[in-house]
Amino acid sequence: MAQTIKTDTGVWEIVIGMEVHAQVTANSKLFSGSSATFGAAPNSQVSMVDAAMPGMLPVLNEYCVEQAVRTGLGLNAQINMTSVFERKNYFYPDLPQGYQISQFLHPIVGKGEIEIDLPDGTVKTIGITRLHLEQDAGKSLHDQHPQKSFVDLNRSGCALMEIVSEPDIRGADEATAYLSKLRMVLRYLGTCDGNMEEGSMRADVNVSVRRLGVKELGTRCEIKNVNSLKAVQMAIEYEAARQIEIIEGGGEIKQETRLWDPSKGETRSMRSKEEAHDYRYFPDPDLLPLNLKSDWVEKIKATLPELPDQKKHRFMDSYGLSAYDSSVLIAERARADYYEAVAKGRDAKLAANWVLNELLGILNKDGKTISESPVTAAMLGLMIERITDNTISGKIAKDVFAEMYASGKDADTIIETKGLKQVTDTGAIEKIVEEVLNENPQIVADYKGGNEKVFGFLVGQVMKKSQGKVNPGMANELLKKKLS
Repeated sequence: MAQTIKTDTGVWEIVIGMEVHAQVTANSKLFSGSSATFGAAPNSQVSMVDAAMPGMLPVLNEYCVEQAVRTGLGLNAQINMTSVFERKNYFYPDLPQGYQISQFLHPIVGKGEIEIDLPDGTVKTIGITRLHLEQDAGKSLHDQHPQKSFVDLNRSGCALMEIVSEPDIRGADEATAYLSKLRMVLRYLGTCDGNMEEGSMRADVNVSVRRLGVKELGTRCEIKNVNSLKAVQMAIEYEAARQIEIIEGGGEIKQETRLWDPSKGETRSMRSKEEAHDYRYFPDPDLLPLNLKSDWVEKIKATLPELPDQKKHRFMDSYGLSAYDSSVLIAERARADYYEAVAKGRDAKLAANWVLNELLGILNKDGKTISESPVTAAMLGLMIERITDNTISGKIAKDVFAEMYASGKDADTIIETKGLKQVTDTGAIEKIVEEVLNENPQIVADYKGGNEKVFGFLVGQVMKKSQGKVNPGMANELLKKKLS
């Protein structure tokens, strides 16, 4: 469902292409042996190569190449058996060489595609133009000193995959759906951790507008390094409104690079937009063309995990879950694995309800991931067994679950020590039913007089008197029998 903007002069369509920079999950950098881990002290993970010392030559990290190929396969993309590293020339204080080793004309991965789920329940395919490998720049720090800027080169040389989309995205909602799905796929593959707050995944968003029905693309502006889903949403909405206002006022959009300012909630001009010739790309003389072998690519393909879309459809087919419930469960690989462990050999829909509603609800409240859950999949699975074998009712199960979460004890221990076992003895339930009927003669008369709505009150009284331990189904059956 494309997002449009209606003004007094007509309806406008927002057209978006995205360049996502995903840091490869690897122990060392793309062209050196320096550590690529996050959070180290400034300039503590910098080799002579990263600092561009004279005479230092880059050595390609094979594992980073493997991760790029793995990602390409996960995006249903063409793997180019020959690719070339090129120098992208520009000056910036945190780029020691004065150029970035990247790929341009011959990237390692060609065209692919990814499916996104839209809010209206439909699915849309977004084209991938290419994926290329490049080295990251360092980081300029402008908030450490009132008159000086500092440079941290820890990130310099880390392996990045730049994933470029076709301009198939229409509006902020589709953009965030695309970015979320791409991050999910990368995490399933294990090729990028997707932690935008740590800078290991960043997005450049190319935004243009055109009147609805017009085929020609408008002039685009690139918004650099947007580092959260919320920022992507807000930046696109602001930038689209800005461009429409300029065009409707008789002005023209300048093709430029803009920066998102989260404190002011606006984009601002950064520099005029460079074209490829401005960077003076040429093949890096220190690196030979990268030639892959087909059997090596096939070995990587054979190790791919079940990807999100495949898992979603299997959950729907095998477990009878809705598309929405399946989408929530597969949003994280650890969550999907947890659910399957709970559902194995048990009521799959009941398991889904408990994971989605009770477990995720309390984990979200506490700011915990499913991997940090005090209730293991085995513990939750055992509790679900006690519901299905009528040891406890669904209502009592909520109390048991709360105690499990708080104490780490299993369901059987809690049920036993707290005396929560469900009453299923017909004689005992019948006695409680008779007591409730004797205590509520007017309600009984109302029911027999045709007011069937009061039946729920009587059921509630039976449950209250038994402290929730009576089997609800048996209570209903015996009440109806007595009232008839």
